[in-house]
Amino acid sequence: MEYVYAALILNESGEEINEDNITGVLEAAGVDVEESRVKALVAALEDVDIEEAVAEAAAAPAAPAAGAAGGEEAEEAEEAEAEEEAEAEEEEEAAEEEEEEASGEGLGDLFG
Repeated sequence: MEYVYAALILNESGEEINEDNITGVLEAAGVDVEESRVKALVAALEDVDIEEAVAEAAAAPAAPAAGAAGGEEAEEAEEAEAEEEAEAEEEEEAAEEEEEEASGEGLGDLFG
């Protein structure tokens, strides 16, 4: 999600959305940047008018209708959403694992 936010920041400030600029914004925010994700984002946004997309998203209902977008655009939107959901799930799982590990520390000392 932070990758998309970086692109939005660049768009809002009038800067070009390219790999170097996105990487710079992410590094400034302290994010461990994955080059492949940056490249994928830049490629996905290549033909997108971000201002128009933001305006449409603000006007769209919370659950978009199945046939609202056409062909490739709908597939790209679904793929992007699926990737974001997968990333969010991975982050949640990692956080849960860290939490479980942290809560289990020291138990061995109690039971010898």
